[in-house]
Amino acid sequence: MSYSVDANLLLYASDTASSFHPQALDWLEARFREPEILYLAWPVAFSYLRIATHPRIFDSPLTPKEALANLQSLKSQPRVRFLEETLDLLDVYSQLTVDLSVRGNLVPDAQLAAILYKHGIRRLYTNDSDFRKFDFLDVRNPLAI
Repeated sequence: MSYSVDANLLLYASDTASSFHPQALDWLEARFREPEILYLAWPVAFSYLRIATHPRIFDSPLTPKEALANLQSLKSQPRVRFLEETLDLLDVYSQLTVDLSVRGNLVPDAQLAAILYKHGIRRLYTNDSDFRKFDFLDVRNPLAI
């Protein structure tokens, strides 16, 4: 079985000031010892870079070099694969959001949901309950355990 993660878990795993840091880091590192494949969407990777380096979000943001090194380390894991966006992504997005009022912060969530749907990824680990709006997703919060 395969799965994906949202940017918030990656951010918690690298933000030592977060109260979620130890739990998120332990959870992420444990995934690398399991046989399942982690499929990471490029928008999640770039959201991580944008947010982890943002001085208005973090008192001590990562440098661009540190954030990129974290992603390179993740990419080098043997059970991590990156998902490409497909040419029909807008059609998939439209299909998934036809009964939802998608605006603001829900737009990138719907984009991620569309990418996962297109690639057959049904399990998403996140601390963001908005993903529960997408019925096909098995949304799990490893920080709620």
